[in-house]
Amino acid sequence: MAGNGLAGSGAPGRAGALAADSPVAPDLLKADGVDRVHVDRFGYAAELEAFRASALTLGSALLADGGEGSAGNVVSSPGSLVIALAMLRAGASGETAAEMDEMLGFPVSNRDEAMNALLASLAGFDGDPGKVNARNPPRKPVMHAANGLFVNQNVPAGHGYLDTLARHFGTGVYPVDFADEAATKPAFDAWVDRNTGGRIKEAPGEYDHFTTFSLLNALFFAAAWRSPFDPGNTSEGSFTLGGGEEIRVPTMYQALELAYAEGAGWRAVDLPYADGFVMRLVLPAPGAGPDPLTAAKLAEIAAALDPAAAVFTQIALPRWDHKSSFDLREVLGSLGLDTTLTTTEGFDAIQPGLTITQAAQAASITVAEKGTVAAAVTRIDGMVTGVPPEPEQTIDFDRPFHYQIVHIETGLPLVMGMVMDPRPNWA
Repeated sequence: MAGNGLAGSGAPGRAGALAADSPVAPDLLKADGVDRVHVDRFGYAAELEAFRASALTLGSALLADGGEGSAGNVVSSPGSLVIALAMLRAGASGETAAEMDEMLGFPVSNRDEAMNALLASLAGFDGDPGKVNARNPPRKPVMHAANGLFVNQNVPAGHGYLDTLARHFGTGVYPVDFADEAATKPAFDAWVDRNTGGRIKEAPGEYDHFTTFSLLNALFFAAAWRSPFDPGNTSEGSFTLGGGEEIRVPTMYQALELAYAEGAGWRAVDLPYADGFVMRLVLPAPGAGPDPLTAAKLAEIAAALDPAAAVFTQIALPRWDHKSSFDLREVLGSLGLDTTLTTTEGFDAIQPGLTITQAAQAASITVAEKGTVAAAVTRIDGMVTGVPPEPEQTIDFDRPFHYQIVHIETGLPLVMGMVMDPRPNWA
C-alpha cells in the first residue's frame, strides 16, 4: 500500500481505535502527512441545510421501500446513508458526480467541508457503544459515527480520494484480501459489531470475492429521555392497525412540556432526550395514514416543529423493538441514480474502472421507558471492471543486487551498497 501515499496510523481516531482493538481487524492506514481539517459549522449553514434536505429525501425513499422482512414496521437511517453517499461522492466525477448532486440535493460547493462540520458536531457526543447498557441508556447521549473503507490490498486507491478521506472524514482505509473470505469477512463483521455495540453482528449485504472496494458507515445512538416514563404507569393500551384491527400493547404514559405543532393531516411533538437530541413523533390524522410521508411533508413538519413552543401535553407511546434491512440499490434507483449505479468511469478517482455492485443497510431500534438505543450500518460495495493492464516490465530482486541512496538535486550517492544476503548480518 506504500504506493497509495498511506502510512500506519498510531492514533487513527475513534473509529479506527474501535476497529483496531479487534484481533481480526486489519490495521487502519491513513493518508501520509494529511491531518483532519477543523471547520466551523456556522460557516456552512446553507450546505448543512442541503444535507438535511437530502437526508429527508433519502428517509422518505427508505420508508417507501419498506425494507425486507419487517412486517410493515420500518426503521432506517437516512443519516448513515447520507454520510456514506457523501464519502462515495468525494470520489465521483463527471456525469456521475453531477447526477449525485442533482438527485440527492448535495451542496454544489464546500460539500466535503460541510460534511466535516456535520461529523465534528456529532463527535461532541461520541462514546464507546460497547460500554452502553441498553436497558439503562445514558443521561449524556452517545452518538457514535464510524466510517470504514475496506480496499483490496492489490488494487491501489486514488491519492486524492485518500487525501479527502483523511482531511474531511478523519478516516483512512483497511487493506484486505477479498479473495480470502475466511479472514476478511470476520474483519468486516468485527468492525460492524464493535461500532454498533453488538446490536448488529454482521455487515449487511452479501460477501463477494470479486469486491475491490467496500465502504461502511455505522451509527450508534443511545440516550435517556429528559423525563423518563415511569414503568409503573405502563399498561396495556389500544393500538389500531392499518387494516382497522384493534390490538392491546404495552403503552407508556406521561404528561410534560413538549414542542407541539400540527398541519394538514398531521400532529407532531418533539420528545426530548437528556441533551442534544429529540425524538420527533408524527401522528397522521384519522384516515390520513399510514402512508409514508414525502420529503416535502417531512420538511413541512420540521419547519413547523423547529421553532414550536412547548405546551403541556399528555402523551401515550407504545414501546417498540424493531429491525429492518434494505437493498439500497433499489432505493437509490428509485431516486434516479441510474448512472451512479452503473458507471464504470465515474469513480476512477477511487479505483480506475470501479463500478457499484451492492448497497445495503441494516438498522435496529429499541424504545422503552428509560430511553432509546438504535444502530445502523450502511454498506456500499464496488469492484474494478475489465482486465488490469499488464505491467511493461517485471523486476524481482531475488538474487544479489546493488543499491544507492541518491540526492536528486546533486546526484550525490549518499549511501551505496550490495545485498548479497538480506538476512541481518549482525545476528
